[in-house]
Amino acid sequence: MGQKINPRLLRLGPVYNWSSRWFDDKKYKETLLEDRKIRLALMEKLKAAGISEVQIERSINSLRLTIYVSRPGIVIGRGGSGLEDLKKFIYEVLNVKKNSGAFLKIDTRIEAIKEPNLDAYLVANNISDQLLKRLPHRRVMAQAMGKIMAAGAKGVRIVLSGRVGGAEIGRREKLQQGTVPLSTIREHIHFASVPALTKKGYIGIKVWINRGEK
Repeated sequence: MGQKINPRLLRLGPVYNWSSRWFDDKKYKETLLEDRKIRLALMEKLKAAGISEVQIERSINSLRLTIYVSRPGIVIGRGGSGLEDLKKFIYEVLNVKKNSGAFLKIDTRIEAIKEPNLDAYLVANNISDQLLKRLPHRRVMAQAMGKIMAAGAKGVRIVLSGRVGGAEIGRREKLQQGTVPLSTIREHIHFASVPALTKKGYIGIKVWINRGEK
């Protein structure tokens, strides 16, 4: 099953924590959709800051966001002005007015990603950007793999599938270095899947990075 299931989902508990942490049995559907809305909006807005993940914690009338980025200076801004703008943006996304009865206290925390080359989402995004610039896919994959292994990873697997190299018929290209044991739960496997819409069609990019035992 380790080959089919999302590695993060398989390791929930021993290695990873839930990305959304709250309990709401009455408005579960609305709250879940709200979380998705926040994530999609922040992923788009903070793309230049190298955003990788948004963790959400909720309690009564309060929302705590932990945002993981590779370039925190872009988000924080001069004198912390960026954080205030970010709060206003989240209020707009949720359509909550400050003076309304349903006021929500928002607390945002920015966490810096120490090693971007060990973050599967950032690596997959970088590969996607390079494929959109029409660079040779094998060279892009090999360069990404070299950087990941140099950053201290125990293993890496990169899979491209779709119209690789502008081929008429979709195919799958795979490169692997080191060990990526997907069924060993104690191994810290970081996984991401990112699509790249090239002129010829879609290419799906999947990256698995083995960071070693947690």
